[in-house]
Amino acid sequence: MMEYKTFGDINSNIILVQMIERRGLSAIEREVDYINELAPDRDFCLLAAMVDNWNDDLSPWEAPAVFGKDGFLGKAGDTFSVLMELLKEDILKERNLSEVKMCIGGYSLAGLFALWCAYQTDIFDCVAAASPSVWFPGFYDYAKEKPIKTKAVYLSLGDKEEKAKNKLMSTVGDVIREYHALLSKELGCVLEWNEGNHFKEHELRMAKGFAWVINEEGL
Repeated sequence: MMEYKTFGDINSNIILVQMIERRGLSAIEREVDYINELAPDRDFCLLAAMVDNWNDDLSPWEAPAVFGKDGFLGKAGDTFSVLMELLKEDILKERNLSEVKMCIGGYSLAGLFALWCAYQTDIFDCVAAASPSVWFPGFYDYAKEKPIKTKAVYLSLGDKEEKAKNKLMSTVGDVIREYHALLSKELGCVLEWNEGNHFKEHELRMAKGFAWVINEEGL
């Protein structure tokens, strides 16, 4: 069973799902504080599910290394299957599913994983992807060929991220603009720009995404 920790009200019918590294729990605590500030008077349960290998466990297919020697083994399918089992057997067990609203979100590669999950299942009402790795080789072509199975998508990016020295990662600005335009033809989608590079205020950026789906999409 995948290891996880819940934050907020475990009995809430608003369930936010986010993949994290094990060392990221303290950041989630700060993120929850931000969500409470941005979406006051709304109870929610945030499920922080942990992965062992960020690059491998969250990548939808194999791809070469972007930095250093560590590439991507494309094990998102395995992670997705375990996550669905966790939700079914634990989080959603004995709940009235017609009353539950769920959003999957994530930052960086976890944001890409969250978006990819919405092409695999319709269990998530919304997706909140902050600074998602939409530069990942083949993702935009994949998205053009597949219908997304969610009702609303929040996207965000730092205004300096497309100025990265890495040639592949510098495409993120153009790709996310095109992706936003693509999704906007199908469903409610917003693209928010934040100040700074990829590493600035990631807890706040993620909180803004979850708060948007709570406030704007009526979760």
